[in-house]
Amino acid sequence: MADPDFQVQAFLDDDSETFTYVVYEHDGGQGVIIDPVLDFDIKSGHTAHHGAQRVLEFVRAKNLTIPLILETHAHADHLSAAPFLREHLGAEIGIGAQIRDVQKIFKDVFNLERSFLPDGSHFDRLFKDGDTFEVGSLRFQVVHTPGHTPADLTYVVNDQAMFVGDTLFLPDVGTARCDFPGGSSQTLYQSIRKLLSFPVDTRMYICHDYPPEGRAHQFVTTVGEQRKSSIHIRDGVSEAEFVHMRDERDATLAMPRLIIPSIQVNIRAGELPPAEDNGTVYLKIPLNTLQ
Repeated sequence: MADPDFQVQAFLDDDSETFTYVVYEHDGGQGVIIDPVLDFDIKSGHTAHHGAQRVLEFVRAKNLTIPLILETHAHADHLSAAPFLREHLGAEIGIGAQIRDVQKIFKDVFNLERSFLPDGSHFDRLFKDGDTFEVGSLRFQVVHTPGHTPADLTYVVNDQAMFVGDTLFLPDVGTARCDFPGGSSQTLYQSIRKLLSFPVDTRMYICHDYPPEGRAHQFVTTVGEQRKSSIHIRDGVSEAEFVHMRDERDATLAMPRLIIPSIQVNIRAGELPPAEDNGTVYLKIPLNTLQ
């Protein structure tokens, strides 16, 4: 899909219904990768790079230079493939500076090794609200959009399109849950209203789609479409109404299938925990803590 002065290629991971994006100037130009997915079979504990390899092959076919891999937040539904792509592309990995808050929370939850420091140093770039940066002719504005987690970011490109992570879904699906540690439905409402103040024709690229029966997966909407028809936060829905709906709905939701492995990996910028003295990497399962 093309915008007037940049290109967007989406890749769907069927298992987690996650979209990874390559956002780039043109063939032979510069670009970024947003929210790459690592294949993970929880039954066997095996990881693979089939999805990330598709992204890498596209980048190479288009002869792109990728200096940055951007994470919208520490995902709870898939493991990040950012280290694999960094190794092959020489890119840096960026995320919101509030990842340090998320790391502190989950270092305690998982009683991580003493050498794990919740200082954000696992990532190459830590962005805060209002930051701007350029990749070739692409101009990025960083918007801190907490609520789903404390560290969620939205990346706005050339004032034309935004990559919103899990903050918003398609209008017929609604909004992100807010019941993870550090989440807040009130904060999410305020974050989304900030995004919906952008011009109505601004494109919104979403990280997940859970389509209702009869609709194929989609990955892009607009601010205007969200304001008109979002089932959760269209114009006219008050903060109190949203908070009541979101909190009530979240109380009925099961934890994501991959939350326990995902968080342990993603707060490390996609790196696996250090191997133990037998050379094997392990992930922990805390009992009776995450409800």
